[in-house]
Amino acid sequence: MAGQKDISSEELLARILKSLDDDKAEDVVQIDLRGKSEMGDYMVVCSGRSTRQVTAISEKLVDALKQEYGRLCKVEGKGAGDWVLIDTGDVIVHVFRPEVREFYQLEKMWLPASEQAQSN
Repeated sequence: MAGQKDISSEELLARILKSLDDDKAEDVVQIDLRGKSEMGDYMVVCSGRSTRQVTAISEKLVDALKQEYGRLCKVEGKGAGDWVLIDTGDVIVHVFRPEVREFYQLEKMWLPASEQAQSN
């Protein structure tokens, strides 16, 4: 893609985690998908306290990746603010309201059982 800086998935993950931390995302979990899925190298799941915070976290992340790396992300769900999916190519980010995250329990599908026990 024209204008897109070539960065590793690890560098992209680090920038995403920094943005989530800066915007006070809660319960951030990163999942290594390498060798498990073709959809990306990493998945990040986090929560915002309200629909407004979920939307703000998502917008700031997408804007930062566009400004800094020229990376255009696919975004789904921003209108409702309950669950926003951000596909950066190498890293898939899910930003949930806590109740919605609890309902879907997305991490349980991807984390090994040993890590699930530690995150509870």
